[in-house]
Amino acid sequence: MATRLFSYFFLILSLSIHSQSTKELIDGLNTINDHQKKVELCRKIALRLQKSDWDRAIKYIEIAESEARKTENPELTLAYVYVTAGKMYASKEVFDVSLKYYFKAHDIYKQNNNIEELSKLENNLAIIYSLGKNKEKALKYFLNVYHYQKSKNDPVKLVKILNNIGTLYLDKNVDSSLHYYQKAQAINGTIKDYTLKIYVYTNLARAYALKKDKKNTEYYFDQAFSLVDKPVDNAVKAFVYESFSQYKLKEKNYDAVIANAKKALELGKDNVYSFSGLNLNKMLYEVYISTADYKNAVHYFQKYNAINDSINVEEKAVNLERIKLEQDYKVRTQIKTLIEQKKLFKYSVVGLILVVGILILIILLIKYRNRNIKNQLEKEKLNTKMQGLKENLKAKNMVLVGKAMSEIHRTDSINEILTDLKQIKLKAINKEMQQAIDIVLKRLEKNLNTDIWKEFEISFEQVHQSFFDKLKNDYPSLTPKDRRLCALLYLDLTTKEISQITGQSFKAIENSRTRLRKKFDLTNEKVNLSTYLNTF
Repeated sequence: MATRLFSYFFLILSLSIHSQSTKELIDGLNTINDHQKKVELCRKIALRLQKSDWDRAIKYIEIAESEARKTENPELTLAYVYVTAGKMYASKEVFDVSLKYYFKAHDIYKQNNNIEELSKLENNLAIIYSLGKNKEKALKYFLNVYHYQKSKNDPVKLVKILNNIGTLYLDKNVDSSLHYYQKAQAINGTIKDYTLKIYVYTNLARAYALKKDKKNTEYYFDQAFSLVDKPVDNAVKAFVYESFSQYKLKEKNYDAVIANAKKALELGKDNVYSFSGLNLNKMLYEVYISTADYKNAVHYFQKYNAINDSINVEEKAVNLERIKLEQDYKVRTQIKTLIEQKKLFKYSVVGLILVVGILILIILLIKYRNRNIKNQLEKEKLNTKMQGLKENLKAKNMVLVGKAMSEIHRTDSINEILTDLKQIKLKAINKEMQQAIDIVLKRLEKNLNTDIWKEFEISFEQVHQSFFDKLKNDYPSLTPKDRRLCALLYLDLTTKEISQITGQSFKAIENSRTRLRKKFDLTNEKVNLSTYLNTF
């Protein structure tokens, strides 16, 4: 949005091009011997070709630069060429390259104390920095131009500069913005440029709207609207209606928003796919949503979406072209440097090729070595990770076993206490003592875990996911006791350890293992039951 607005406000000095055809200009170049005239002719050809054949346009700028060095006043002529090149790159939005050329010219004009050309150039610099959203630098150069134009007493240019400065301040300091707009308005009365008058009035209204000064806002909008019937461009009129719509949107005067936004769209129908069209359709969509007119809301949302997509595609294309031109500039600069240094390097070409070859070989060897190191590190990392996972699994298994054994011993201890208490109760004569013992018995029985194995299975399943599911699917005939034994064997516990956990005898566990082997159909005695279960 800022780029569109700046394009309305900023003073861009036009370049006059002779009405001759490009072919005639190129033919004429071969018949001229005067270096100064060749510079001017090359510059004109470059400007003619910049839209149709960029590469050729740049070649003629390079020829102009070469010819400028041969003129009687090479510095100022070079600055003239640099300004032209800067404007060409600016037209393609390649601002970094544009700034490089502008600053080359800026240094020359500053050294030669050419204030007039310096002021023109600083205006261009301000525009570039404004479009690049560097407001501090843009303001610095606009102020320089303003002081110069003030000394020259050119009212039209002064209004333009003041309007530009006010616009730069608009988002960050409304009071400063108003200060410069009011200065522009004071000069506006002395000129008859309706376009400038409309912009200044509209901008004053926008600034007062930010100040929430309704009286002044509406006064300056009325002043702007009083001039829209004058012979001015439709884009200027559309700007007034769009700005007024935005003001009314903040006031929630939806009828006024709809009427003015539609008027702005009508005025800008030749350039629908623009930031202005995008903003207007968005406003209309939001207003219709607020008024629950969903049919119109959908209509304008679809328009907004289409414009947004179009602008995004256009911006991507511009960005691609910008990148291409930046790369092309870098390549051309490098080629130019190589050509200038050709004599110095002509005896070193073979050596350079050898050095490059060696460097490539070294890079390949380094890449090969780095790849091997990387592969080795990846293997070590994987092994470390696997080891860590094994240790983690082992620790979790130990926690499972420890928890199971702890619960079993706790249950056994409680059972022993229960038995002892029951014996004490039988021997107790005092009825109150018996009742007290009953209370203790109930509390102990309440804390007695009667389903230790169920809890064990749940904990086991959390660590070893789907193990029991696999057992059930492949061997549906297994009993719950079989599955518990499988879990303990999966944890690589010995028969003795399983006996301690379950409280079963050593022989009973051995018999259970034998029955499991039969159910698994493990006829090969060399196949260990725990190993087999671990394949799950």
